[in-house]
Amino acid sequence: MKALDIIHDEHRALGAVLQAFGFVLDGIRDGRFEPDFALLAAMIEYITQVPDKLHHPKEDDYLFVKMRERIPAAAALLDQLEAEHAEGARRTAALRGALVHYQGIGPAVFAEFEAAARTYLAASWSHVNREETELLPLARTGLAAQDWAEIDAAFEANKSPWSGPAGEFRALFSRIVNMVPSPMGVGASASAKG
Repeated sequence: MKALDIIHDEHRALGAVLQAFGFVLDGIRDGRFEPDFALLAAMIEYITQVPDKLHHPKEDDYLFVKMRERIPAAAALLDQLEAEHAEGARRTAALRGALVHYQGIGPAVFAEFEAAARTYLAASWSHVNREETELLPLARTGLAAQDWAEIDAAFEANKSPWSGPAGEFRALFSRIVNMVPSPMGVGASASAKG
């Protein structure tokens, strides 16, 4: 069941970016931070690349398939989670568009960008929570060792959610951590309003 550890780690990595995203939004809204469009774009890139293109496809194509075969009672939950995966991809596209609009127009449309971001954040936290509290316990008890062998092989391709299968996300994750103002990140306080 190595895949379970990898899923938990991927959720933690995503959670760190989501939490930092909320922190940055709070700082901009409250006037503590100037908008850092490079940081916001990096966060959106991470939540687009890692969950939408790496994490969710492995769940859909391996874990969910095996669960449908072995645990018929999980069908409704799996349908819901797959729909949330598809909706997440649409939300990240909307979020990218809202960021371009915010960057082009300026502070007058921050509320629109923030609304799109908060919608994404709330849906993502709800989704991760559902997987952690409902899906993964069901998979742990309902799948056999031979099922896990296939699933583990698929997830082993990305042992480190902090870096990605070929290390392509390491620099992006590090850039985000280095740009987010403290205490959430290690970014210089110069990005904060004095």
